[in-house]
Amino acid sequence: MKNIFSAILCLGLTITLTAQDFDKNLATARSSYSSGNLEDARFAMQQMLNDIDVLVGKEMIKLLPAKLESLNANVTNDNVTANTGLAGVLVHRDYGTGEKTANLDLMSNSPLIGSLNAILSLPFVGNSGDGTQKVVKVQGYKGVLQKSVDTETNKTDYTLQIPIKNTLLTFVVNNTTEAEILKMANAIPVAEIVKLVQ
Repeated sequence: MKNIFSAILCLGLTITLTAQDFDKNLATARSSYSSGNLEDARFAMQQMLNDIDVLVGKEMIKLLPAKLESLNANVTNDNVTANTGLAGVLVHRDYGTGEKTANLDLMSNSPLIGSLNAILSLPFVGNSGDGTQKVVKVQGYKGVLQKSVDTETNKTDYTLQIPIKNTLLTFVVNNTTEAEILKMANAIPVAEIVKLVQ
């Protein structure tokens, strides 16, 4: 029972792994399987999948631009995290400082993919009557662009979500215009990211 609790605890935690861990987990999976310990073999194999997710995430972050318009990447904040819970891997990069910033997140196995694809397949649902939400295309990929206006500061923020295979690209820019966020989004190498997530 103690081993099961430890395994569940480890599965629930977000972890970042290296290639060295992959080899170790592969050896553990083989030896556990050979000895008939299927629970430990399965756990080690899940850890190996996390290792692969992290490696793919690190390749994704290498593709991201160092600058979007006038906003420089804050590479010290770059993060690639594997999660054995809801999502596979989360890749994060943010840009700019002060009043104008942008956040770019890529989440594999996102639970939102299904609902976004439903919105994108029904244009009358994706385009709101008040102009706060609409379907857009970025580099040939459909996405949902949401606008929000702060009633106190009157500043406009935009959130763009593009489902790419099983990965959700979420791009948030504050204090911006629709034209500017779309211009920035077109600088993100979506086609290269698609190749990695296939």
